[in-house]
Amino acid sequence: MQDERLGSAALALAGVMARVGGWRPDEFWAATPADVRAVLAGWAEEDAAPGLGRAALAAMMEAFPDG
Repeated sequence: MQDERLGSAALALAGVMARVGGWRPDEFWAATPADVRAVLAGWAEEDAAPGLGRAALAAMMEAFPDG
């Protein structure tokens, strides 16, 4: 029973790290708990920061295009 909970929690966390950090499965499984904590802490701090203006967002999208 414990293993089933760990497996489902790991899969859920892998999904979060894919969305938040852009991690692929191999990056998630190679990461340490400290790696995950650092990414999530940085994301939470970013989220709490003042809003991102349209100009800054447009500049970021131009500098880092998807695909």
